[in-house]
Amino acid sequence: MEKLVLNNASVSIENGELISYKINDHEFIHQKGSPGWRNSDTEMFPIIGPTSDANYQVKTEKGYAIQDQHGLLRELKYKLNRQTETIVNYEKQYIANSEVLNSKFPNKSIVEKLIWPYSFTFKKQFELTEKSLIITFVIDGEKVMPFMLGYHPAFKLASKEPVIETNQQRISIEDILAVGSRAYQVENCREILLKDKRNIKIETEGFDNFMLWTEVTNMICIEPITFYPYALETSELHKGFMKLEDKPKEFKVYLTPDN
Repeated sequence: MEKLVLNNASVSIENGELISYKINDHEFIHQKGSPGWRNSDTEMFPIIGPTSDANYQVKTEKGYAIQDQHGLLRELKYKLNRQTETIVNYEKQYIANSEVLNSKFPNKSIVEKLIWPYSFTFKKQFELTEKSLIITFVIDGEKVMPFMLGYHPAFKLASKEPVIETNQQRISIEDILAVGSRAYQVENCREILLKDKRNIKIETEGFDNFMLWTEVTNMICIEPITFYPYALETSELHKGFMKLEDKPKEFKVYLTPDN
């Protein structure tokens, strides 16, 4: 486990997963083992959304890829690249057409192995500053590789009536619960404020959208995404791809608690 500490803030990371972010002993991150979700953060890549209705096949320019829900990145292990007192950097690498075992098989999926027809490197960095925890993602790979990216952190809720606010919306937990497994869509948005016992602001660069998900009242997933997958039929998910260009693509998420 890696730990970052700066003044009254501390961060704990386990195998690349953010498991704790505390300010003056107030925990902002959903804890594993608590009701709601077995994880505390993960990534959705190179696909976001369900693929079962399309027989787990996603169209690319190199043919059909075999992908389960939210992609295969989460099935790969992070390698620790470097660490300082306030920064830690991880990396995952994938070689095109390598078979990756699907952890959902056989209990939650009929697909045993996942395949993506492009090679890529995926880096994830945490940086603890005086103001924020900054999570940076860098994607490098074959030119014109299609992909979607979603970051999937879960936040612990401490009050009875927390609220999610954007510049245009005020969203309750009841609103999100009513949408169910599809996740609540927040379009054309780069900043969200979670108002709870202590507030935390989630700002992004490169994502432009959010989706909100929970099935319980003690946690909420506030997920920056490049594309909302339920806007299309499952067989047309490829229409939501963006593509790599000549240089690596960078995305950022800023988690900024109130003072």
